[in-house]
Amino acid sequence: MASVNSVNVGGNQNNSEVIIIGAGIVGIATAALLSEAGHSVLVLDRTGICEETSSGNAAALAFSEVLPLASKGVMKKVPRWLLDPLGPFAIRPTYLPKLLPWLYRFWRASSDTALRSSTQMQGQLMRLAEQEMLALAERAGVMHMIHHEGNLELYESEAELQAAMAGWEAKKQAGIDFAIVRGAELAALQPGLSPQFVVGCFVPKWKNVSDPKLYGKALWSYAEKLGSRFRQASVAAVARLQSGAEVTLANGEKLQCKKLIIAAGAWSHQLSAQLGDAVPLETERGYNTTLPVGAFDVRRQLTFPGHAFVVTPLTTGVRVGGAVELGGLKLPPNYARSAAMLKKAKQFLPQLNTEGGRQWMGYRPSTPDSLPVIGFSSATDDVVYAFGHGHLGLTQSAATARLVTQLLNHEKTALPVSALSPKRF
Repeated sequence: MASVNSVNVGGNQNNSEVIIIGAGIVGIATAALLSEAGHSVLVLDRTGICEETSSGNAAALAFSEVLPLASKGVMKKVPRWLLDPLGPFAIRPTYLPKLLPWLYRFWRASSDTALRSSTQMQGQLMRLAEQEMLALAERAGVMHMIHHEGNLELYESEAELQAAMAGWEAKKQAGIDFAIVRGAELAALQPGLSPQFVVGCFVPKWKNVSDPKLYGKALWSYAEKLGSRFRQASVAAVARLQSGAEVTLANGEKLQCKKLIIAAGAWSHQLSAQLGDAVPLETERGYNTTLPVGAFDVRRQLTFPGHAFVVTPLTTGVRVGGAVELGGLKLPPNYARSAAMLKKAKQFLPQLNTEGGRQWMGYRPSTPDSLPVIGFSSATDDVVYAFGHGHLGLTQSAATARLVTQLLNHEKTALPVSALSPKRF
């Protein structure tokens, strides 16, 4: 018979005030801010602290990335995505039938009106994200893990740059500074580039963390000092109670809490559905290869937009990764995608040593409009959702944590969250 457990908080046999499902970067940041606000927090995760998708990202605090993934005319590209399994944006043909409802919403999100709305909201969220992340890093004593070298986006022709200028103008309108660089200025920003890259856009205020896994664990150490606790456990089900919520673990054990936060990344919609919220969450499967330290002298993050991948210098190596594969949670990884990006990286950085790399795949939780889901469950205000950040989980984690904390405390939120509500779908 399954047991209903009280969680030991400060030595008292009381239910945990807050349970967070998910120990990725969003769950970690939320635990930190809730603990700062005086809440008793228990974090559940099937593996560990920052061990899954949050561990293998490109380490970017991409506060300038305000443009949604959907764009005008996006659906015309679908046939090419189906035919090129190693391309920058690919769809597994066997997954297409299941993907069609999400693609329809993705197409709807590419209309002029929808794009204006989502870009505006993303801009507000990014401004809050930068403010909150830097403040959290300062309080946690991890500012030394944030690097300020900027991002260099590279183009193979002036025509390719011109085709991208509408996006850069939109970023300019959002207050994002950038400089167009050529010749000696380009070479100085990143020595050793292939001469096929003739122009770049440099974003000087772009930031990266030294290593996303280590950064997440450092933020967790801060949350833990404030009283947050962790338990490794797989969650099978969630349910509302007359007051609070109940979490059923895979072993049948039941935990009760006053407040529940679902921050389980790409698996979150499976839990929200149990509460009556059918969120159209898809999985952008991202691939990378992390090369040993010294593989190449990468001065700052290098972005190759025409090929949809980046090269990032970490304290633990050189990470080559990115691109998008829509293939859900169950299909096996296609590590040929990692190999294809590494081959291109060698072409673009001829002196890159590609030996000794570690391949990886992660599941980015993505909504059709590229905005996260932050808000109360339709079933109860005792459950808050905090997922669906796509490529931007690390970037937006502290902002999400602030909004979640304000919602739980019944405070006025730092920005209007109606555009992020699960009810928008």
